[in-house]
Order: sequence, then C-alpha cells, then structure tokens
Amino acid sequence: MTVLIETVRVIEGAAPLWRLHLDRLRRSGDALGIPIPDLVSPSGGDDRVVRFEISLFGCEIEELPLPEQKPLALATSPAPHRGYPHKIAERSWLNAARTSVAPIGADDALLLDAEGRVVEATIWAIGWWDGETLCFPPLELGGLPSVARARLLETVRGTVVTAPLRRDEMAWYAMLACNAVRGVVPVDSLDGEPVPGNRRTAAVASRFWHRTPG
Repeated sequence: MTVLIETVRVIEGAAPLWRLHLDRLRRSGDALGIPIPDLVSPSGGDDRVVRFEISLFGCEIEELPLPEQKPLALATSPAPHRGYPHKIAERSWLNAARTSVAPIGADDALLLDAEGRVVEATIWAIGWWDGETLCFPPLELGGLPSVARARLLETVRGTVVTAPLRRDEMAWYAMLACNAVRGVVPVDSLDGEPVPGNRRTAAVASRFWHRTPG
C-alpha cells in the first residue's frame, strides 16, 4: 500500500510552508490515485514537527520532536539513486544509504544517478552557488520535488536555476542543503574534504521561515 507523507514544521504557532506541502500532496495524490482529504494547517502550541500519513484508508497525524540543525557533512553513496518522485513512506533504500555513511562521520549520503550526476541527499535537497546564482539538480534526474527547494524559489534574492553537476565537479562550489523541517544549512564537508563557504547561504537561511502573502 502506498502511503504519502509530509512532515510540516510549526514555528511560533503557524506552519509557514503549509501551502507548499499541500500543493505537493495534491500533485502526488493525483499521480498515484490517492484522494487527499480536506486538511487543516497545524497551528498553535510549541514549535514542533507534525507528520501526515495519507493513504487510501485515510489520514494519520503524529507529532515529532524538533531535529538538530547544524552544518552538514556529506559522503557520496556508492549505490545510485533509484528515483523518488513522490514522498512516500517506503524509504528503506534511502534510510540504508544514510545509515551506511554514518560510521565515517557523515550526516547524510549524497546520491548520484547512474552517470555520476548529483540528485539529492536522503533527507535534504542539495544546491550549490555559481557566483550569485543558486543551482539545483534538474528534477528530471529523479529527485523529490522538495518543499524547501520550492520555498527558496520564493525567497532567494537572485537567480535560481536547474543545472546538472557531476560529483567530480563539486569541489569548486559552495554547497547548501535545505529541508522543510530543518531549514537551510551549509554543507561544510564532502567525503571528508572541506567545502567552500558562501555568505549567501546564511542570508537565504535567515529568510526561509518568514511568512509571505498568500
């Protein structure tokens, strides 16, 4: 049974990215034949994470503790990305990739396609700076349509583009990771080697949770 999931951050009594979560849910529901019920944005209470699980049998909701937020250490997964166009509960291969790099001190695994191009990490969308332009891998490579990535399209004061990037080209670029629960953090190492920093990462992180009209 296919189960759609969304993990939603509540900050100061509101879920600032709720509209983007709901848009993705509806697109995935249409594609997979799963009716999306009328959902109400979580609100009030302490800062927290609310997880929605939606299937043909209805919707289940649970609350989760806030995760740690810190600069990210990545390690390249030897297994190629399998394609993950919808956020579904069957994530065992992603969890295995992340677990496999933990013994070498990495927080997450960087996933490449069969041609060595960057797709995403297991729980983060990965971007990089080319001058003042923020770049992300094309979704056609099979990565998840990330809510955090969609949020940056709204808030980055500059150009955001999609472009392929091979793993062997990454050493030249400052990288960031974004996640709809954790926000935006810099990538500070990849396969044990330091990654260049970029002050723009802190700037976009500071605007990530600000509410926008609509």
